[in-house]
Amino acid sequence: MPTPDAETEIRRPADANGRGLGAAVKDVTEHAKTLVSLEVELASLELKRKAAELGVGTGLLVGAAVFGLFTMGFLFAAVAAALATFLPTWAALLIVTGFLLLVALVLGLIGIRRVKKGTPPVPEQAIQEAKLTQEALKSNGD
Repeated sequence: MPTPDAETEIRRPADANGRGLGAAVKDVTEHAKTLVSLEVELASLELKRKAAELGVGTGLLVGAAVFGLFTMGFLFAAVAAALATFLPTWAALLIVTGFLLLVALVLGLIGIRRVKKGTPPVPEQAIQEAKLTQEALKSNGD
């Protein structure tokens, strides 16, 4: 009568290199950890690059706004100088100042109206939809 050891040989699953399943799982785990750390590093580098681009772009936009403001000042000075050719200088400057004041008032009033329309900053439609969904779930549960 053959012994149980001779009759059946217990074999563990092995990979192509003859290593066991545990070693293969360990390799997969290490590769997954490496992959995740490389993806985190890639995301970090990408965010740093984008932040640098955003910083440079913001600086250039601020510079453009400053030069645009100076340009507007010179434009209004030119308008005042043009008016001063047939009006006294003080009247030309007063006309340009009045125009600028009128534009500022109109923009201010429109801005105040828009701010009042947007306050308080609460998502009212989303809250209403959430209440309706909650009521619908309660009525379906009964």
